[in-house]
Amino acid sequence: MQKTMKKYFAFFTLPTVLAFLIAFLIPFLMGIYLSFTKFTTVNDAHWVGFSNYIRAFTSDQDFLNTLVFTVKFTIVSVVLINVLAFALALLLTRKIPGTNIFRTVFFMPNLIGGIILGYIWQLIINGVLATFGVDITFDASFGFWGLVVLMNWQMIGYMMIIYVAGLQSISSDLIEASKIDGANSWQTLKSVTIPMVMPSVTICTFLTLTNSFKLFDQNFALTAGAPGNSSAMLALDIYNTFYGRMGYEGVGQAKAVVFFIIVALIALVQIRLTRSREVEN
Repeated sequence: MQKTMKKYFAFFTLPTVLAFLIAFLIPFLMGIYLSFTKFTTVNDAHWVGFSNYIRAFTSDQDFLNTLVFTVKFTIVSVVLINVLAFALALLLTRKIPGTNIFRTVFFMPNLIGGIILGYIWQLIINGVLATFGVDITFDASFGFWGLVVLMNWQMIGYMMIIYVAGLQSISSDLIEASKIDGANSWQTLKSVTIPMVMPSVTICTFLTLTNSFKLFDQNFALTAGAPGNSSAMLALDIYNTFYGRMGYEGVGQAKAVVFFIIVALIALVQIRLTRSREVEN
């Protein structure tokens, strides 16, 4: 069997390798190259060095503003989503009637597309704010908290399922041993449950962190950056720079490269920190 697998290994892996090269690696490398050029199409790119990166941080103040806005949104969203999802998972792993129904209901928002979800919540929030004579684009703080609510509503159920799987994998012997040793519910949670569920924490923190940073569809549908681009996140700002400003295609590409580096570095640090706290079951 092993000889046969080695013989046909290239045949079966070639389609996947080609798809990876065509759909990801080649466009990624071309994107890095284009960030150092001035272009309107790929065929008329002219090398300009680091000028696009300099312009992204100096002549375009929106980039720094959206970076700060995105970081704030990510911190709030990651904390709220993981705390609430873990709390729901704890509740729904107890012997409560109808837990499977509740799990399904909480997971369902994750199945709705980002654009549709953004417009749905725009109608809901504007309906509430209309009683005060304003809408979600009246102030950037309205857009910020609107995005937080939307992101929590969409992601909590998904993270909850991962936490449920982690909680159910904990050996009941450990819980019983902690009770025999005289530990109360809080001590068992802090010293047994949370350490044993850290692999799930690693996964959920990574997903919420990267999805929060990369948020685009919901931001575009909910506020489109209004008022005055003050509620725009990084992905939306890059989109507006690339497609909405003539002659700024290279700057938009440079922003995209910086965006990738920021997300990659933060994600790597997060994975390293959370994995260092994982323990064997």
